[in-house]
Amino acid sequence: MAGRFPVSRKELLATIADLQAQACELDDLEVKSARGGTPARLYEDISGFANTGGGALVFGLDERRGFEVVGVGDAQQLQADIATNAAQLRPQPNVTIAHHIVEGKEVVIAEVDALPPSQRPAHLKSKDETHAWTRVGNSTQRMSTYQVFGYMSARSQPVFDEEVVASAGLAALDRDRIAAFVDRLRSERPRARYLRSSLEETMVALGIVRAAGETLLPTLAGLLTFGHYPQEFEPQLVITFLQYAGTDEQEKGPRGERFLDNQKFDGPIIDMVDEAEAHVMSRIATAARIDGLLRTDIPEYPRAAIREALLNAVAHRDYSGYVRGSQVQVKLFADRLEVHSPGGLFGDVTIETLEERQSTRNRRLMQLLEHQHLVENRGSGINSMIAEMREAHMEPPRFRDDRSSFTVTFFSHTLLLTAEGIEWLNAVTADLQLNERQKLALLYLRHNNRLTNSDYRRLHHGLDSREASRELQGLVRAGTAVMKGTRGGSHYALSLPREMPPREEPTDDLSRVVAYVRRHGSIQAGECSELLSWGSSQRAGRFLRKLAVRGVLRAVGEKRGRRYLLP
Repeated sequence: MAGRFPVSRKELLATIADLQAQACELDDLEVKSARGGTPARLYEDISGFANTGGGALVFGLDERRGFEVVGVGDAQQLQADIATNAAQLRPQPNVTIAHHIVEGKEVVIAEVDALPPSQRPAHLKSKDETHAWTRVGNSTQRMSTYQVFGYMSARSQPVFDEEVVASAGLAALDRDRIAAFVDRLRSERPRARYLRSSLEETMVALGIVRAAGETLLPTLAGLLTFGHYPQEFEPQLVITFLQYAGTDEQEKGPRGERFLDNQKFDGPIIDMVDEAEAHVMSRIATAARIDGLLRTDIPEYPRAAIREALLNAVAHRDYSGYVRGSQVQVKLFADRLEVHSPGGLFGDVTIETLEERQSTRNRRLMQLLEHQHLVENRGSGINSMIAEMREAHMEPPRFRDDRSSFTVTFFSHTLLLTAEGIEWLNAVTADLQLNERQKLALLYLRHNNRLTNSDYRRLHHGLDSREASRELQGLVRAGTAVMKGTRGGSHYALSLPREMPPREEPTDDLSRVVAYVRRHGSIQAGECSELLSWGSSQRAGRFLRKLAVRGVLRAVGEKRGRRYLLP
């Protein structure tokens, strides 16, 4: 939420129109009538917005009457009460209040800025931090104890991965694997003094083991990385895989089975990830592409993106006692692949800033994984996932964080490689001056209900926020998209029909050829002959060459490979 300026009358009217059109509250919007006075416990909603992505409270609409404008009872007193409720919270969120006359009635809107994650949770001053709220969908709910813990623990560096596993001894570690690892490190870093000591001293320096009195014991990071079988001591630190028959968990398979596949992967991290990756790849669909005489099988999801998601999940998950009994879960649905890891984002990182900011929850574990070249301790995993999906012409992964868990979702539909999608795009943008990035955004919106500035930047590498905003506004001006939500929580929705527009079939040969090129991108002589029912590729070729001379079409390629495109 921007909050530096009161929301304008134009924005308020657009918000009311959205509410009335959708007949329900929005995720970042809470509606109160306030006809009979100030609603009770407004601090709960203010806390909820401050602890998520920000939002707005709109007073003077009646949800039971289709969000009809009814006006507030006492606008001046309401504004004072909003400020008083905000002041009951610590830290106090920034709230900007605006007052407008709509349809002859008084409407008040209060914008609540999101607090930086390091300052959350905003809670009642008179109570402890557990008296805090969050937004779940379009409702305000009390924060769970674990969600509060997630924010509080992020105020200092967690050391759960550095704790010793008291029930395990040095025999639980694979000494041969550690020795080979240290030897390789010594060859890579010949000047590193900490590698010149004995193996035990080097293990201490690397955080693989720690002294507990007179005894050396494995740390959690050391056990997960170099243990023979870490699950002997931490049974739930595994990766599970579930494959569902349809697009939700309730849909059953052809024989009434709940799961089509149900697997568990354990062992040290490298083995878990390798086995989980191989199994996921064996369960996803593949498509064949013929390139010359060679057949190439293209997986439904890029292998490298799946591996990055798995590594990120085990490296960045929360290893505190709250969720040490929870697994990393991989769920394969008919239309998507989800990777869930216990614990939300750490530090000041948010969904919007995933690519730019880095904050390491498990610093010792990350260091050991980096030394093994499994990860780069640079926050690059998210960027790698996005790049792999972009390279495969698929929409970027979707990220969700509720501070209790973090989810990466890959969707199976491609954006560019379907003839039907390109035909739709060519039809709806034929008379519009849009660049290729904007066209791709329309394909994204055709599959999704909303597109944010950060989504647009994930689609197009290298764009900054200002450039993305300018191009998104270009879609609005072209009438292809509409902007919704208040400033900080704004997003874009498709204003074009998702179905193919009805075609007016051309009757003359020229119009039929041009229409074909618009739908398919190009035409060859053989295709032209079949389209016009001539039975002669030579005649069709002469016709296409004449159109190219007239400037109606543009020829590319030579002889049999020649195609004709629109100029």
